[in-house]
Amino acid sequence: MKQISRVWGVHMGEHVGNRPLDEGYVAIGWSALGDPRQYADRETIKAALAEHYPDKKAGSRPVDAGILYRFAYEMQAGDIVVYPSKHDRMVNIGRFTGTFDHIADDPDDYPNHRGVEWILHLPRNEFGQSVLNEIGAFITVFLIQRSADTFLGKLGVSGSAGVMPEDEPAVEVEDDDTATVAVSKQAELTTGDFIIRQIMTKLSGYEFEEFVAHLLECMGYTARVTQRSNDGGVDVIAHRDKLGFEPPILKVQCKRKTDQTPRPEVDQLLGTLGEGEYGLFIGLGSFSRQSVELERNRPKLRLIDGEQFVELVIENYSKLSPRYRTMLPLKQIYVPDLPG
Repeated sequence: MKQISRVWGVHMGEHVGNRPLDEGYVAIGWSALGDPRQYADRETIKAALAEHYPDKKAGSRPVDAGILYRFAYEMQAGDIVVYPSKHDRMVNIGRFTGTFDHIADDPDDYPNHRGVEWILHLPRNEFGQSVLNEIGAFITVFLIQRSADTFLGKLGVSGSAGVMPEDEPAVEVEDDDTATVAVSKQAELTTGDFIIRQIMTKLSGYEFEEFVAHLLECMGYTARVTQRSNDGGVDVIAHRDKLGFEPPILKVQCKRKTDQTPRPEVDQLLGTLGEGEYGLFIGLGSFSRQSVELERNRPKLRLIDGEQFVELVIENYSKLSPRYRTMLPLKQIYVPDLPG
C-alpha cells in the first residue's frame, strides 16, 4: 500500500498566542543548542543537551533528543501537522511546507521553526474524547497514529496515514516526572472538554443565559435574564446591590458557541453601555485578535473565553444548584502539581 503523509502533533506554550497561525509555522525551543541540524544523530544531540542543560534530569535527555531529531530530520514537506492551541481551545490543522529556519532571537524563545500552510481551525468539541486524549499527549512533538485518519478525513484525504518504522515509537518514552505532569494536565483538559460538551448538548441558547445568570449569583451578584428578543446585545444584567440601582451595573452578552467571536459582536455590547455600566462578554470559544485588542483599551469591557468560563464553573461548583450539578457531575480529586 502506498504510504501517504504522516500526521504529527506539536505543542507550543500559551504565550505564543496567535503568532504561529498568523505567520505560518510551528516551533520548538532548546535555544542554547543552536541549530539542531548541526547534530548528526540522537546521540550527539543527547551529548549537547548534557553540556548545555546540565541541571536537567538525565532521564529527560532521550525524550528531548528524540523531539529535536524528529523536528529537524523526520518531518517532511507534505506531512500533516496538528497544533492544539490551548489559549483559544482550537485544533489547528495544516501541512508542512518543507522550510526550516533557526531564528536565534525568536521573541517566544522557540528558535526552531518549520513552515506550515494552515488549512483548518476547528473547535475542540468537533472531536471525540479519544481523539482529544491522543493530541493532548503533552510531549512537544509526537506522531499521531490512532486518530490520524480523523484528521486526514477533515482535510478530505482518503486512505491511511503513513506509519513510523516498528523500532520508532510514536511518542518518545517519558521520564517519570514528565509522564506525571502530562497526566495532571490531561485531567484538566478533559474536565474542560466535558463541561463545554455538556453545556453545548444540554442547554439551549436561552438556557445558557440562565446558567450564566446563576453562575454570577454564585459569585455574589444579583442577576436577571433579559427578554428573549430586542435585548440589544444584552442577555443578562447583574449588579451587587439587591435592587440594581447602585453602580456598577454589568451588562452581559452570552454566546453558546465554540468558534471565534469577531469584534463587531463585541462592539454591539459596547454600544449599549451608559454611565456606571460595564460590559461582560461570555463565550465558550475564543475571541478574535481585534476583540482582545479592544478589551485592552476599554477598561469597562471584559471578555471571558471558554477556558476562563470553565475555570469560573469549577471555582464556584460547590455553590451551583442541584440542577446544574446534575448536568455537570464532577468530583474533586487531587493531582500532582509538578512544574511542567
